[in-house]
This record gives sequence, C-alpha cells and structure tokens, in this order.
Amino acid sequence: MNKPLILVVEDDAPVCNLITTTLKTHDYRYLVASNGADALLQASSHNPDVVFLDLGLPDLDGIEVIRQIRGWSNMPIIVISARSEDEDKIEALDAGADDYLTKPFSVEELLARLRVTVRRLTLMSSESGTENAVYINGKLKIDHAAGCAYLADEELKLTPIEYKLLCLLAKNTGKVLTHTYITQNIWGRSWDNDVASLRVFMVTLRKKLESLPDSPQYIQTHIGIGYRMVRVE
Repeated sequence: MNKPLILVVEDDAPVCNLITTTLKTHDYRYLVASNGADALLQASSHNPDVVFLDLGLPDLDGIEVIRQIRGWSNMPIIVISARSEDEDKIEALDAGADDYLTKPFSVEELLARLRVTVRRLTLMSSESGTENAVYINGKLKIDHAAGCAYLADEELKLTPIEYKLLCLLAKNTGKVLTHTYITQNIWGRSWDNDVASLRVFMVTLRKKLESLPDSPQYIQTHIGIGYRMVRVE
C-alpha cells in the first residue's frame, strides 16, 4: 500500500503540532481536525488509513466520533487521550477503537503503535478477507480451510473454543480486544461467568501456544481490559 494517510483529531495545538511534526519527519501523509464535526467530515471525505483521535473534543465526545465512524467504516482508530482510567479505555475500545495511547506519550511509542496498525492493514489487504487464507505469525500457522492450527509445523491440539478464540485474536492481530468483545464473539453474550471462563481458556490456550506461558510471545494481556495478538517478527 502507499504511504498511509493519517487523520489527526486533536484540539490541543502543542500536542497536535508534536504529532504532525512526527508524522512529517517520518514521511507520513496527514490531515488535521480540531473538533468532532470536522473529524467526521474529513473521515468521510478523505477515507484516511488511520485516525488518531483525542477524546476530549470541544463539540463531540470522542466516543461518539468513534461510534459514528463505525457506523460506516472499519478504518483503524487509535485513541490518544489524557483519560487514563481502565473504564475510559474499555469504553473507547468497546465503541470500536483499535488501540489506546495515554497522554503524555513518547513519539517512539506513537510510531510503534502506528507501525503495528499499518502492518495489520497490509496483512488484511494481502489476505483479501478470504476465509480460506492461511494465517502465519512467526511459527504460528492457522489453516482456516482445514480448521487446524500449527506451531513450528506441529499441530496444536485445541478444543473448539480454544481454536475459535485463537482465530478471533489472529484476525485482529495488533488490536486490543476487550473482554466484552471477545465473550460476545465466542459465546454470543458477555456475563461475569463468561469473563471468568475466558480467563480459564486463555490459560489453557497459552500453555499450548507459548513455550514460556509466563512470558508470552503471541498473546499480550492488558490487565482489566482484554487481550491482543502480537505480530511476531
């Protein structure tokens, strides 16, 4: 894909300048919006590849901006906000955000999050969304057509729930998935006992997938929020 176009939605001028200068220095294309209404207009008009979104906008709350964009597009949205409580992160991720970066942040972390998102976009584009695609991440391989997963060419003996969970995480590589999102996709609902079950299945899945479950290579835990499949180089 061509160099990604980034929509920066930020009403704080110094922060906006920091982000846009960083993007310019690394040869990314970008657009700027200082409020929610302009963000929605530019998102629909220019169809950016990635959105950097502040939640504390002067007209619309950033959560509402996410919900409106999700009504018509799956473009990646990375929240950049001073709201640091888990509840705020969960609300944004459940509304459809792909990632959450808390202010103050380092430009190195900002660029790292962007690279992960761009790699996921590239992977999705190359796979063209076909159900028969073979997913490869490091030594992990998922053959969707055969319904099997392999690690270093050895088949993983997974239960149906473990396999479904692994496929869901793989499909969203690089994206933080909340407990609610995962349980709704796995069990069709999100009750407290489903979250408890999810933690149990995650433990058993990691024992089969990770050579060192206490230092996982593939599945990253975001305490109190959810899980993320990491792209292994």
